[in-house]
Amino acid sequence: MRNAFADEVTQLALEDPRVMLLSGDIGNRLFDKLRAQSPSQFLNCGVAEQNMMGVAAGMGLSGLRPIVYTIAPFTTSRCLEQIKVDVAYHQAPVIIVGTGSGLSYASLGPTHHSLEDFAILRAIPNLQIIAPWDTISLRACLRMAMQTSKATYIRIGKKGEADLCEAQSMPEIGSGLTLSKGTQLCIIAVGTVAHEAQSAGRRLKQSGVEAEVIVTHTVKPSPSRLFDNLLDQFDRFVTVEEHARVGGFGEAFLSHLAMRGMEKRVICLGTDDRFMAVIGSQSYARSHFGIDSGSIVQAASELL
Repeated sequence: MRNAFADEVTQLALEDPRVMLLSGDIGNRLFDKLRAQSPSQFLNCGVAEQNMMGVAAGMGLSGLRPIVYTIAPFTTSRCLEQIKVDVAYHQAPVIIVGTGSGLSYASLGPTHHSLEDFAILRAIPNLQIIAPWDTISLRACLRMAMQTSKATYIRIGKKGEADLCEAQSMPEIGSGLTLSKGTQLCIIAVGTVAHEAQSAGRRLKQSGVEAEVIVTHTVKPSPSRLFDNLLDQFDRFVTVEEHARVGGFGEAFLSHLAMRGMEKRVICLGTDDRFMAVIGSQSYARSHFGIDSGSIVQAASELL
């Protein structure tokens, strides 16, 4: 996804001279083409994320379209006050991109895990939260964010994510994409963990279980219409996210369910309320926290 992001930003800079990419001293070679093509539209702000966010807010309020880019925990929790006060409070049209989200950097430990970004940013007004699942959805989400004046957080993976859909089937903000049809239960995934949900859907089908698998990129604003549509069709749900269960997408779904006064059977899969004390790959970390395809299959089976 990093390469797709660099390619799309380079194209956006060519199309719109207002686009400014601010990097937190990361991925410099990734942006060689951008720097060669549009040197005045790239700024390496160094390891000073709070300052970078303030600079981006000033640029946005001056008529530019800044895009802030660095590793997810460093562009969210490290500069939360600047996002709240400089960007959101002033309604600056800043696009904040967090790369290597969730457990992408599992082997580097909790300092590089971003398992709380949905929770802390959902509570900030004037900020939408988008989590694409592959390179195609990333490109589309970046352009959707450019078409609005709202501040937007885009949470992306790192590399190697397989594309799940075609560009023409990309849902709008607040909507979802059906990866497989089913009637017995519904699996709703957000972000890059959609690949685990798709795999789980296939495994369930092989065992005779017809599960509908839905993926969405929208965390905020709450995808209410998507939720309503699914709640009218299904009685059993599994939500899955590469984020803490506390304050995450699953809790947003449960909140919507409660406000509608409906009774459904729901299992929310996400990371536990603890730090990961062991080191391993992203796939190992997903299994460790129970958000891999096998864990989704197990949760679905418990509902039947």
